[in-house]
Amino acid sequence: MIRIYGLKAHLDPIKAQLSDVINESMIEALLYPDNKRAHRFFPMESEDFYSPEGRSGKYTVIEINLIEGRKVETKKKLIHSLFQKAEALGIEPIDLEITLTEQPAHNWGFRGMTGDEASLHYKIEV
Repeated sequence: MIRIYGLKAHLDPIKAQLSDVINESMIEALLYPDNKRAHRFFPMESEDFYSPEGRSGKYTVIEINLIEGRKVETKKKLIHSLFQKAEALGIEPIDLEITLTEQPAHNWGFRGMTGDEASLHYKIEV
């Protein structure tokens, strides 16, 4: 699951395009299937979204949860791809914060089973 936070005034108009950017990066870097889009947007009012000094109103946070197992190089490829593709939407690297959080497959639950019981249609060890 991927969570995206930002100011409502900035995030709402670009949700669809940002979702496409994230999906493209996940496909390219992690070899995800095209239909594995689980994006949750959290557009916020300015009084609820404090950002570090030096950031603009386009400051955006992307949190990506993953089943553990990807190589460091693969995760770096994903992060760099997101930075590059987000610039096409006017989000400069200074205004984008990305975190990847990994958990063991047995900590995931979906389709009535745990992640280590599931037969996935894509590889984790990339």
